[in-house]
Amino acid sequence: MDTRIALFQKKEIRKTLHRDEWWFVIVDVVAALTDSADPAGYFRDMRRRDAALADALKGGGQIAPPLALGFSTRGGPQKMLSWHTEGIFRLIQSIPSPKAEPFKRWLAKVGNERVQEIENPELATKRTRALYLAKGYSEAWIEKRMRGIAVRDELTNEWKKRGVKEHPEYAILTAEISKAAFGLTPAEYKALKKLKCENLRDHMSDLELIFSMLGEAATTEIARATDSRGLDQNQGAARQGGTVAGHARLDLERKSGRKVVSPENYLQVPESKKRLASDK
Repeated sequence: MDTRIALFQKKEIRKTLHRDEWWFVIVDVVAALTDSADPAGYFRDMRRRDAALADALKGGGQIAPPLALGFSTRGGPQKMLSWHTEGIFRLIQSIPSPKAEPFKRWLAKVGNERVQEIENPELATKRTRALYLAKGYSEAWIEKRMRGIAVRDELTNEWKKRGVKEHPEYAILTAEISKAAFGLTPAEYKALKKLKCENLRDHMSDLELIFSMLGEAATTEIARATDSRGLDQNQGAARQGGTVAGHARLDLERKSGRKVVSPENYLQVPESKKRLASDK
């Protein structure tokens, strides 16, 4: 699933693509509109006091009901009750909030963005860049991150063509590359950086991103050159591709005297501020 974070007045709202449209996490919307410390409890109360909303949530009427869709959370992957744009508009009717009208305009804009992105994929890239800037990343870091996304997409497209199943086989192959490149699986890497549900690559330094790209680009090339098919053969290609990056990383570490793998993360301090501090 293509899962992203949208920002409404600095509040994060998780959304994911399902049936080629955006579906939004309901408790995130409730939290953004009400500032409630317990948005799940607020939502339960809404269902009890608004019979028409409760009926809509069960699939009554003309609006498709919410779905439990997969998202990353601090406790690990979980199913979160989500609703598409039309459903969220219905939800807003039951929330007395001064933010309701600006949220409706925001929601209409976000929903329309998906239509625009289908017609012009470059817009999705521009919006991703803008989101990283808003989160405090530097232009130089964003350039590497975006390039890394393109390299990753090329690799997963190659895996798909070669008969690799998306879940859980992509994760198995990614772990092979990471272990060979960094000596850590993604789960171990996240533990080192004290991350939970956050995206690991959003907390990587420039060099960590570069060696991630090298491992994945090398894996793509090796899979093509060896015509790897299925999980077993692509595991071999992934291990070899990751080893290319691993050897390069070790060579750099020997010559620079500095480790590439770092426990640093950007949970409290934005990347751009850490970069400025390290440059002084």
